[in-house]
Amino acid sequence: LSPDCSFTCHYRCRALVRLDCSGPPGAADEEDGNEQVLEKDTNVDEPSEWEKTELDQAQVEQRIKEYNSQINSNLFMSLNKDGSYAGFIKVQLKLVRPVAVPATNRGPSLQAGRPHPQGVKRRTSFYLPKGTVKHLHILSHTRASEVIDALLRKFTVIDNPRKFALFERSEKDEQVYLRKLGDEEQPLRLRLLAGPSEKVLSFILKENETGEVNWDAFTLPELHNFLLILQREEEEHVRRLRHRYACCRQKMQEAL
Repeated sequence: LSPDCSFTCHYRCRALVRLDCSGPPGAADEEDGNEQVLEKDTNVDEPSEWEKTELDQAQVEQRIKEYNSQINSNLFMSLNKDGSYAGFIKVQLKLVRPVAVPATNRGPSLQAGRPHPQGVKRRTSFYLPKGTVKHLHILSHTRASEVIDALLRKFTVIDNPRKFALFERSEKDEQVYLRKLGDEEQPLRLRLLAGPSEKVLSFILKENETGEVNWDAFTLPELHNFLLILQREEEEHVRRLRHRYACCRQKMQEAL
């Protein structure tokens, strides 16, 4: 557990980690805390404004041209001959619980696309670093459940995909909204309708709150590590709350 950036890894993997933790302590956590105050969860059954929009083939082609003209990278969308289209979506992984990966002699790897070892039955658990982001190339008919499967394969996570959910995040009137996508929803279609702006729409992978963690499945060193992490998170949460109320109290005193 790094004292500056809160990065956590398996104790056998410490020698393999190379990070620059020279940033000011608590800066990233402060941003996360501010966003948590603004976030508002909405129900999966409440369709977003983009989900209600229907486009014909000509409108799809025009939207793709407009989308490609607004991006500053090579992550373009392209129209296929069968009427479907392909493109990239960026997903941020905001997981607060440990994930399980196959245990190997070299420890878990975050290298994308690394194949699962054959015949491995052992597993190990660790926390993914905060702010982990992955770009995926998908089709217009790719479903949200398939995006989750692809992300887990990229990071060789062997947890049940039902433990995770894909959320759309949007900002409106200084409020952050989160909506859990249904399994059949098509993320690339939402990306096209919303445009390339990450403030208008972005995708986040989070835990699917469907049950409790089976802590008995972890080893003693892992459990001790999790307790240290929980203690640090609690202390940071208390510090953010005290800072927030101190600022409010100061503004009230200034007004008086």
